[in-house]
Amino acid sequence: MPKTNGPIIRDIAERAGISPATVDRVLNKRPGVRELTAKRVLQAAAELGYLPEDEILRTLRPRPLKVVFLLPAGTNPYLRLLGETIKDTTEKSSDHNVRPRCFFIDSFNPKHLSDALKRHGEKADGIAFMAIDHPLVRETIGTLAARGKHIVTIVSDISSVSRTAYVGLDNRAVGRTAAYLLGRLSKHDSGRIALISASRTYRAHEEREMGFLSLMGEESLKFSVIAAREGHDDRSENYHHTLKLLAEYPDLIGIYNVGGASDGIARALREKGRDKDIVFIGHGLTTDTRTFLLEDTMDLVITQSPDSIVQNTLKIFENVRAGKAPLTGVSKLSMELVFKENLP
Repeated sequence: MPKTNGPIIRDIAERAGISPATVDRVLNKRPGVRELTAKRVLQAAAELGYLPEDEILRTLRPRPLKVVFLLPAGTNPYLRLLGETIKDTTEKSSDHNVRPRCFFIDSFNPKHLSDALKRHGEKADGIAFMAIDHPLVRETIGTLAARGKHIVTIVSDISSVSRTAYVGLDNRAVGRTAAYLLGRLSKHDSGRIALISASRTYRAHEEREMGFLSLMGEESLKFSVIAAREGHDDRSENYHHTLKLLAEYPDLIGIYNVGGASDGIARALREKGRDKDIVFIGHGLTTDTRTFLLEDTMDLVITQSPDSIVQNTLKIFENVRAGKAPLTGVSKLSMELVFKENLP
């Protein structure tokens, strides 16, 4: 708002019953005035015809919430896509009165993640992050929650903490679904199946693996599952893991990539000429996994909408500011199963 002149300030001050200096602070959006006093000033200005109604609404609107998203650094294309979605939300107008920012960190290291939570928790109103289930991280979340900071876990949850909400899938159900479909898609009656995980410190990956193994055991499928390799969502690690698996197990008939960076696995399968006879299931619909589906290198991609993750998270932060239950009006995320024939 442009600076007002002296007579206008005196008129508003007289009507509101407060000092001209306080009126000047409110009209020129300077700090140091209580919310109730600011409302009296704006009401008086409106009654005198000095302030349009839409200006009152804008001025009374609370400041945007400062929300920080922390995502794992690395070569996982889906997490990069999630980061771009957060950036797009920041740059375009939004119905949410939230100002999100995104930082990529080495979150496989619990101390690095804990330090990042502490650092950003100093100024942010809330933090959304992919959690690793570690005592140091749990302790940091407890400290932040005790200071009134709101914590939302996304994609991967954490146990025994005072977090505000979790935005993500039921990962045990995800793993069971992957096992069921791998068994149905395979042309073999027996053979070995390999699991490649990012890290079991991610509860999401541990639960997917547990769900996968659970269904395999229940269904008494004639497949044996090789102990999971940890590739840390790194395309190079996943590539070398796959090459070793192919060399060691000639009867390999399926691969379930529990985490991300499926491009490393696809590269190894193509190089060894096994991309058409091994059932390959992975996560995260991105430009590269779309290509692998079209080329028949991948058979299925299990994904969750990045936009829904971001919008649900922002809605949760607005809910808690308004004193509502965190999940009020927040739709449950759906597991999307993408094959070549139903690519969106």
